[in-house]
Amino acid sequence: MGKNRDKEIDTVSDGSRAINRFRIGDAVMMAVIVLLCLTCILPFIHLMAKSVSGNAYVMAKQVYFWPKGLNFDAYRSVFKDGSLTYSMGYSVVMVLIFTFLGMVACICAAYPLSKKRLEGRSVLTFVLMFPMYFGAGLIPSYLLLQKLHLLDTMWVLILPLIYSPYNMLIMKTYFQANIPDSLEESAFLDGATNFQIFFKIVLPLSKPIMATIALFYAVGRWNAYADAQYYIQKQKLKPVQYVLSQMVSSANSAQSEALSEAADVTSTPEVLQAASVMFVTIPIICVYPFLQKYFVKGVMVGAVKG
Repeated sequence: MGKNRDKEIDTVSDGSRAINRFRIGDAVMMAVIVLLCLTCILPFIHLMAKSVSGNAYVMAKQVYFWPKGLNFDAYRSVFKDGSLTYSMGYSVVMVLIFTFLGMVACICAAYPLSKKRLEGRSVLTFVLMFPMYFGAGLIPSYLLLQKLHLLDTMWVLILPLIYSPYNMLIMKTYFQANIPDSLEESAFLDGATNFQIFFKIVLPLSKPIMATIALFYAVGRWNAYADAQYYIQKQKLKPVQYVLSQMVSSANSAQSEALSEAADVTSTPEVLQAASVMFVTIPIICVYPFLQKYFVKGVMVGAVKG
C-alpha cells in the first residue's frame, strides 16, 4: 500500500500524471490564452508592417501583417522633424525622475509599515491607504496645483503621483512575507543600525519587488497623458504620449501632414501615425526583457504571499 502511494506521489511530482490527464478543458483554456495573446501581438505587428510599407499599399488597404513596398520614409520624417524626438527625450527624463522619486516614496512608506515595532502602525496604514479608495476629484486637484504654482511645469506630472497606495501595499506585503524579523534581530545583536539593516540586508533581498514596482511606475507614467491634457499648455512640456494622441486622432491628421512637410518626406498620415506609435513603443519594449525575470517573481511573491 505504501509503495503504491509513493509511486503515485512520484508520478505527480514529475508531471507525467498531469500529461496523462490532459482533457478537452485544458485544450480550450490553451486556445483562449493563445487568442488573448494574439489580440495583443497582432495589432502591434500590423502597425509595424504599416510603418515600413509603401504609401500606395497602405492607402489601398493591402497591408496586414507583412510590409509591402518596403521604405522608411515615415521614420525619416519623425527624426528629421525633431518635435517627436524632443518629446521622446523629455518624456524619458521625466519618467526616470518620476520612477526614482516614486520608488523612494514607496519604499519609505512600505518598509516601516511592515514592522510590528512601529507604534501607531494601524493608524498610519489607514491614512496612507485612504487615497486608494477616495479622491478629491479633478477640480479640487487643479485648484490645489494652481495654488502650488505647479501648472505648466514638469513637476505637475511627477509630484502628485509619486506615492501610489497600490504599489505601497504590494511592497509592504513583500517585506512582511520575505524579510523575517529574526534576520533583522540578529543584525541588531551584531550592532547594526536601522539604516545599515535597510541598505545592506533589506534592499539587496528586495530586488524582485523593486524591479516590479519600478516597472509599474515607469510604464504607468510613460503611457499616461490625461494629466498633461489638463495641466500642461506649453508645447515643449507635453509628454510624447500626449503628442502622439493628438497625432493619431482624426481631428489632428493635419499634424501628421505637417510633420511630413517639415521633414521634406512624402508620407501619408496613416503611415506616419503607425511609425510614430512604433517610435514611442520601442523604449518600453527594450527595457522590459531586462526586468522580466524580476517582474514575474515580484508579482507572484508580493501579491500572493502574506
